[in-house]
Amino acid sequence: MNPVETPAPPRLAEYTTLRLGGPARRFVRATTSDDLVAAVREADAAGERVLLLGGGSNLVVADSGFPGTLIQVANTGWTRDGDVVEAAAGQEWDAFVAGLVEAGIGGLECLSGIPGSVGATPIQNVGAYGCEVAESIVSLELYDRAAREVRTVKADELGFAYRTSVLKGTDSGVVLSVRFRVDPAGESAPIRYAELARTLGAEIGAKVPTAAARAAVLGLRRGKGMVLDAADHDTWSAGSFFTNPIVPSPEVEAVLARITAVVGPDVAVPQYPADAGVKLSAAWLIERAGFAKGHPGPGGRASLSRKHTLALTNRGTATTADLLTLAREVRDGVRARFGVTLHPEPLLIACSL
Repeated sequence: MNPVETPAPPRLAEYTTLRLGGPARRFVRATTSDDLVAAVREADAAGERVLLLGGGSNLVVADSGFPGTLIQVANTGWTRDGDVVEAAAGQEWDAFVAGLVEAGIGGLECLSGIPGSVGATPIQNVGAYGCEVAESIVSLELYDRAAREVRTVKADELGFAYRTSVLKGTDSGVVLSVRFRVDPAGESAPIRYAELARTLGAEIGAKVPTAAARAAVLGLRRGKGMVLDAADHDTWSAGSFFTNPIVPSPEVEAVLARITAVVGPDVAVPQYPADAGVKLSAAWLIERAGFAKGHPGPGGRASLSRKHTLALTNRGTATTADLLTLAREVRDGVRARFGVTLHPEPLLIACSL
């Protein structure tokens, strides 16, 4: 098969979970890894800008659209060899996780309900409920655009850290497939997240049946508007819009003192160990800066989710400009109150904060 170009490029709003974004100049759909490589090579040879589209769950695209070639990564499927599974980059992530659980294979069930595609997960080291894909990834197949060759990249070459990798912020490589180490015996990954442990009635560090872990995670995510539902505008989002900020060690004392001065000495500030510093809760900071669930943006067309303050949502008629105006209000409000700068988690395409 060959990559398929559509004669009339659609608006990206049709392909993003925020349902926002104007048209691309050119739209190509690649249903195999070979087609994907061919499409990227063709665009590179023509000097075209390239935007890769998976599940559209981590993109904020300008109302004016994308002035280049949009390539939809649509290769799908997964195979297993012992305790390693390999999934195509365009495979829907949650369908992949569900398939593993149904087959009695453990290891990724705590990442249930996350929208998007497999190929996006290593780029930002997707994580939730105490797990990150970095813990399971063995290697990936990557098309190196500079070398014009496909190569295997091992996990220790990917520079994984909190919500990032060496692939984030660069378009030098195109993920074709990802290999994960799993548990064929069907036990879950160790339960590390307190809220999930309470829901399961399990101890921290315990393993549980994969189906039980998946059901509990999906229940928790639905309660926060984090499972896609076309009828629920609280899910018309890019998930968590801001990453939890990491305060470098030399600044921790001063930052915590400023926060305590605002909220009072009797209020515990959620904080977690992080490399060379302390990680704070973005949602907690947003709420203490005066932004409640459902806080509206311009004209109420965009708002914070009514279920979770970390998600910025399209209420049905929003524009990307509306969403970014709200994002700036939240970012600037937290910075003014606590001296902490929040950074967006989704990719901003042809737009910025």
